[in-house]
Amino acid sequence: MELTQQSPDIGAYLAADEAIDHEHPRVVEVATRLAYGADTAYVYARAAFEFVRDAIPHSADSGDPRVTWRASEVLAARTGICHAKSITLVALLRARSIPAGLCYQRLADDDGTNPMVHGLVALRLPGSGRWARVDPRGNKPGIDARFSLEEERLAWVAREEFDEVDYPAIHAAPPEVILHALRGARDRSELWRNLPERL
Repeated sequence: MELTQQSPDIGAYLAADEAIDHEHPRVVEVATRLAYGADTAYVYARAAFEFVRDAIPHSADSGDPRVTWRASEVLAARTGICHAKSITLVALLRARSIPAGLCYQRLADDDGTNPMVHGLVALRLPGSGRWARVDPRGNKPGIDARFSLEEERLAWVAREEFDEVDYPAIHAAPPEVILHALRGARDRSELWRNLPERL
């Protein structure tokens, strides 16, 4: 699948916004710490990916009912669903001038029911001519997502037989339908009921 920039301006993938608040002191502090000893953009990007994947539990795995959505908030609370974790990784990458955006999959249960939109990250290292997708969701038994720019190692592969979809667009900002669900939910159970089934 060929990824496509939703915005033709690469600068859009370095910008800060309400959710991707990479100029916030907390985001800057974490990015600075992760950059210590990282002598290349690749090493830093992998460190940022592994930090978000491993040090911030997915709230469904940990049972945390709190809903987070701003990168600075996710870093403070150390919890979030895939969308919050993806926003956080994008913020950490942009904090070190690495273009990054948000990508999505439509996934379902093994019988094709309960479709949901799953959040991923696309990044483009300086000097690279292509975008690569990574999945900072967090690993658990049966899920082994890795940082790989050559061969995708995502949590899930979209299955056409269950009407699952890889959306090719790279979003510079979270789609409003995702933000609306995140901002409006009082807890994770309410969020599950309101997350979109498709983009």
